[in-house]
Amino acid sequence: MVVRMSFAGKGAKDFWGSLIEPEASLLLTRVSDVLTEQGVKSYLVGGFVRDALLGRDTADIDVAVAADALEIAPKVATALGGRYVLLDEVNRVSRVVLVNEAAPSAGGQWQLDFSTFQGSIEQDLARRDFTVDAMAVDLGGIVCQPHPLIDPFNGWNDLHQGVVRAVSEAAFKSDAVRLLRAVRLAAELGFSIDSETEALIRRYCHLIADVAGERVREELLQLLATSRAGEFLTYLDKLGLVTAMIPELNQTKGVEQPKEHSWDVFEHSLKTVSAADFLLGQGAWEYAGEEVLAVVPWSAVLSQHFDLEVSSGSTRGSLLKLAALLHDIAKPQTKAFDGSRMRFLGHAKDGAAIVVNILERLRFSGKEVKLVEAMVRHHLRPTQMSQGELPSRRAIYRYFRDTGEAGIDILFLSLADHLATRGPHLNLAQWRGHAQIVEYVLAQRFQEESLVAPPKLVDGHDLINIFGMSPGHELGQLLEALCEAQASGEIATRDEALAYVRDHLLSRVG
Repeated sequence: MVVRMSFAGKGAKDFWGSLIEPEASLLLTRVSDVLTEQGVKSYLVGGFVRDALLGRDTADIDVAVAADALEIAPKVATALGGRYVLLDEVNRVSRVVLVNEAAPSAGGQWQLDFSTFQGSIEQDLARRDFTVDAMAVDLGGIVCQPHPLIDPFNGWNDLHQGVVRAVSEAAFKSDAVRLLRAVRLAAELGFSIDSETEALIRRYCHLIADVAGERVREELLQLLATSRAGEFLTYLDKLGLVTAMIPELNQTKGVEQPKEHSWDVFEHSLKTVSAADFLLGQGAWEYAGEEVLAVVPWSAVLSQHFDLEVSSGSTRGSLLKLAALLHDIAKPQTKAFDGSRMRFLGHAKDGAAIVVNILERLRFSGKEVKLVEAMVRHHLRPTQMSQGELPSRRAIYRYFRDTGEAGIDILFLSLADHLATRGPHLNLAQWRGHAQIVEYVLAQRFQEESLVAPPKLVDGHDLINIFGMSPGHELGQLLEALCEAQASGEIATRDEALAYVRDHLLSRVG
């Protein structure tokens, strides 16, 4: 189907011109000129067309060319001063990356993906995923003469109805990562998935296990980056995708917990993601409102912290939600009874090892794995720092020493865990106490860097040269004891540190 666009008397050229930002329009003109010089027929397709029609800025531009994209893209890169990236040699897909501060992306880059099509553009669109992505516009038509929107699958109508609909039943069989992408698109756009497409997803959900880990990682991170990620993970589970993607979670279903818990381990894990959304200001918590959120520490510094990029495609906020999903994954195998008391001894440590295996399988970076592993391993630590009172300086020092770069994130994971444990039965006094401890630890962390990394008053060479100690375990233990004493305020000068060492050695002799 070809839709001839005409709004308020405007032709297609004027219409597209009103949708595309000047910088993007200039770039498209330059790309069109290069392709025209090469005698290549080209179309804007996919997400760029969809987002332009929705009035959404995007730095990702998809171009379908009636030629070999692996030959065309390098020429475009050279002509525009960009960087060429081979994406898929088998399916002939390439990328050109252009650095430009005006690009509407965090990195200030335009990303042009060139795909090869044979036959007609309508045949190419028939092989795409969803109707809202199966629309095209003649690239040359946008920049030089009016051309209609090419829309053979009524994507324009679905766009205005807010519906994600598969182009055909073959969409998921030909590329199973689209199973996740359907939900991710619905989350990003605020759309719903039509019932027939839902049925197809349930039918083919098992195919996600065969998708390359890095592609699953990319879709999962994009979903976690959205508001209400916990809600959409619950939706993913109803479609059969959560445990197909992470089979280890299947064991947590139906595992009962102590009476203070409102849900079994699996439901608790999903609720913890929703609670993290709530704490980050990215969603509602259906069991509480502003009164609960008001006591949670927040600042511009914390906002920047959770927006900080960890690796390509991930932020500390999205990885906090991932840790929330996985933090209790070892509870099934560690469940035991001490008399009538239910225990999960060692579940944090065992869970950390399981999480490493999961994230390495999904091709997360080493930095991402280390951060999430630390969050899962230490997620109980914030509530163990004190017993009914504010933690000591020594306890805070030990906490940040052990948790490293994950210290701030773990504090918020502990709050999300608390909310998802109590659910509708939250005790406000206990919650305020927990939030107060987090606020105090954060205040100490930001105000006194010495609690994290005290400046050295003496070092190993001093202990060897002055006291005749030998390198080894005892020397290392004494240096760590010095750091703790310094962090707690017991010592503050080099002379005091030397006296501390002298007293320690004398007591050992005595």
